[in-house]
Amino acid sequence: MSKVLTELADVLEQRKTAPSDSSYVASLHEKGLSKILEKVSEEANETIEAAKECDSNSNESKAAVVHETADLWFHTMVMLSHLELGPDQVLAELEKRFNISGLEEKASRKLETNK
Repeated sequence: MSKVLTELADVLEQRKTAPSDSSYVASLHEKGLSKILEKVSEEANETIEAAKECDSNSNESKAAVVHETADLWFHTMVMLSHLELGPDQVLAELEKRFNISGLEEKASRKLETNK
């Protein structure tokens, strides 16, 4: 796992129980999953908008996409932490998908839900 993701996951776990008036992460946990999901959704929308406006020749618009994606990843990791999950589980799932066609993987999910 990326060192940055590991360090961020550790920090998020530490801040989970911090006083909510001194930690943004703690305040999100205190407000509950619905508020965390609201932030994930907001950041996903902002990432999409930045990507739509991205000009491949503009470093500024590329930076906006990177900035919004970082916000999205951050809030997604807060969500995972709230659910007692971590980035290592997501990365393990991605690793399982190597050497599998995306179409095959998607079809296998449909078969599993029809059982």
